[in-house]
Amino acid sequence: MSTTERPIEGQYLAYCDLYINNIPEGADPLYILEKLPDALHEAVGQLSDEQARFAYAPGKWSIKEMLVHVIDTERIFAYRALRMSRNDKTDLPGYEQDDYVPASEANERPLSDILAEYATVRAATLSLFRSFSETQLARTGTANGGPASVRALLFIIPGHELHHLRILRERYFPALS
Repeated sequence: MSTTERPIEGQYLAYCDLYINNIPEGADPLYILEKLPDALHEAVGQLSDEQARFAYAPGKWSIKEMLVHVIDTERIFAYRALRMSRNDKTDLPGYEQDDYVPASEANERPLSDILAEYATVRAATLSLFRSFSETQLARTGTANGGPASVRALLFIIPGHELHHLRILRERYFPALS
C-alpha cells in the first residue's frame, strides 16, 4: 500500500487544502501520525493543569479544549474513513466544532487524562489506517455535504493536528511566557 500518494482535488472539500498542504510532498502521513505524539508531548506535556486552561484571547479555546478538539476530529475523521473503506455510500453528517468544544468539558479534566485519551485514539487510528488496502484507500464517499476519500482523510488527520500545533507555538506559548 502506498500512503505517500497525495489525494487529488475533488476527493475532499476545499477547506481541507490547509491540512493536506501541511504534509510535505513525498512524506508518509502514517509516519507523521506515528511521530506527532512525541511533538505534542514535547509541546504540552510539562504544562500544569492551570496553564493548560489558558486561552490566548477571549472567546478562543483553551489548550485543553484545543487538544480535545484534535481528539474529537481524529475520531470523527477515522470513523468516516472506516465507513468509506467499507464502501458505505451514506452521506455522513458534518459536526459543529464550536458546539462540541464547550460540551466536552475539557477544562474540567486533568491534562494527563486528555493526553492518555489522545494516545489511545492515535493507536486506534494508526491500526485502522494500516489495515487498509490500496483499494480501500482509494474509496470515496460523501461527508459534510462534500466529497471525501479514505486517502484524503489519511492526510487530513495529521495535517489538522500540525495546524493546531503551529497555533500553539505561535499564539499560546508566547502569551504564556
